[in-house]
Amino acid sequence: MENYMRKALDAALDNVSGNNGGPFGAIVVKNGTVIAVGRNQVTALNDPTAHAEVQAIREACQFLQSFQLDDCEIYTSCEPCPMCLGAIFWARPKAVYYACTKEDAAMAGFDDHFIYEQIALPPEQRSIEMKQIVLKNADLPFQTWTASKNKISY
Repeated sequence: MENYMRKALDAALDNVSGNNGGPFGAIVVKNGTVIAVGRNQVTALNDPTAHAEVQAIREACQFLQSFQLDDCEIYTSCEPCPMCLGAIFWARPKAVYYACTKEDAAMAGFDDHFIYEQIALPPEQRSIEMKQIVLKNADLPFQTWTASKNKISY
């Protein structure tokens, strides 16, 4: 386990040393083999979702030709942020291991505490306006999905 965590930490350090993005790295392991490496590429790609865990999940899913990480483990240099947690739960790996905590990240300027606070608020109280627009038949996509005999559930 320690050797996999070292690979995730090395990816994070290489990312910073190469001035390619934030100090975060992640790997995905299946059956003892590293199948994906992700590095934070938020600034390199101008993509706020390009966190190390998300990048590793994307690469691993492409490698496996699957939208889930069955029997995989994720090793990440830092405790996942709320967005990455969501992606991890959707990907369904069997385990996630992290080195640094969200408090360590906050001390380095990567504080996501405000996101946890915003999630807990009702949508109308959040700092970014979030308002439901009710339209007739807005649930038609859900109805069509539910009735479909060709869907792939996830």
